[in-house]
Amino acid sequence: MESLKPGLRSRCKENHLQCQHPRKYPDELRERAVRDVRSTGRPVAHVARDLGIHKEALRSWVRLAEADAGERDDRLTSSELEELKQLRKENAELRPANEILKAASVFFAQEIDRPRTRPSR
Repeated sequence: MESLKPGLRSRCKENHLQCQHPRKYPDELRERAVRDVRSTGRPVAHVARDLGIHKEALRSWVRLAEADAGERDDRLTSSELEELKQLRKENAELRPANEILKAASVFFAQEIDRPRTRPSR
């Protein structure tokens, strides 16, 4: 699979394909918006409107920043989300391998159980 370019991320899950979608908002804008909400105490909707960001997108960024700072325990942190993503990817890669191993073990078990006949002379 090709690696993702900066600013692009994968959203496609069907058939284990990686689709690239551009991020709607640059990382710098995300960081600035979260910093504005957290430092000024202004409502998320007001900061979002001023910066031209969808308020729910900003709200989720603020929640993630709070989780990363240890201020909330009802959300996964960025590192936990990344680990979960990696584990899901690994799990998706291991499932087909396990199916192959199961099929091979059934095949070899049948070979062992099959009676052996001596070659006739």
